[in-house]
Amino acid sequence: MGQEETVGVSEHSFTRRTFIKGVIATGATTSSAGYLFRGSSLLGAATYQTATERLITLTVNGQARRVDVLPHETLAMTLRYKLGLTGTKLGCDRAECGACTVLIDGVNQYGCSMLTHQVRGRSVTTIEGLENPDTGELSVVQKAVMEEGGFQCAFCAPGFIMSMEALIAENPNPTREEAAHALSGNLCRCADYHKILNCAMRAAELARAV
Repeated sequence: MGQEETVGVSEHSFTRRTFIKGVIATGATTSSAGYLFRGSSLLGAATYQTATERLITLTVNGQARRVDVLPHETLAMTLRYKLGLTGTKLGCDRAECGACTVLIDGVNQYGCSMLTHQVRGRSVTTIEGLENPDTGELSVVQKAVMEEGGFQCAFCAPGFIMSMEALIAENPNPTREEAAHALSGNLCRCADYHKILNCAMRAAELARAV
């Protein structure tokens, strides 16, 4: 079939070239209409309604912090690169490794899979906020980790510590199996899980003694 291939529609026929010209002309007309009316109040209102406030206040480690946040920005990115709280690590960045774990209203959550705008009005705690701000004393979990030395490279340590904090707060007398289940959302690239569980059990002992 030649270049002038015919497409039949009802009783009319159009060449391929005519059909393409018609599509181009229609697109140009639509584009022109959008250009002419893009300043209308209707379009302006739609743009305004979908806009998200960027300068927000977050409660992090007991302090109110004003920060400029993009609509799609994750909490882990904000903590590290806007607030300088680099204890929150970025590992897989897809909610699998747990290196970015923080506490949100006391519950351990992945910082990489939560938008910063979602935590407005909530309390965020990072590993930097665990020590006593007045005395500098470490939390019982941090003390347990120091005693047991449960990590090798320690890249995953902050995330594990935050999950241990949530575990001890909920259950200060866990079994080793319960501790393993509670920490199953965190991965250790050095596979030092036996020592990490020792830390969790020691932290529970210290918490019960307080």
